[in-house]
Amino acid sequence: MKNFENRLTGSIGLGLLVSGWLVATAAQAADAEYQLVIQDHRFVPAELTVPSGKKIKLNIENRDATPEEFESHALNREKVIAGKSAGVIFIGPLTPGRYPFYGEFNQKTAQGVIVAK
Repeated sequence: MKNFENRLTGSIGLGLLVSGWLVATAAQAADAEYQLVIQDHRFVPAELTVPSGKKIKLNIENRDATPEEFESHALNREKVIAGKSAGVIFIGPLTPGRYPFYGEFNQKTAQGVIVAK
């Protein structure tokens, strides 16, 4: 009986540890979400400041009727966002610095930078 109690206590402790880790991980992920909007073939905001050293979830909403491609050589990311839709890009963790991006289909107007501090 004592052996069973030890295994049960160990299982409960492990379950609580895993549950706590999942909650902490979810809270950290929620803190690292940022929004970009594509409207009139421009990124809004054109400059987005994020914390360095953290993984970032970038939610991109394209309000234009035409598709746009988020392109960044500095971030090593590209993603086509269809017109009137949204997409997600994960970046980081980033070292402090400036990371330019642009819209592949409207390079003259769709320009932006992510600043990691």
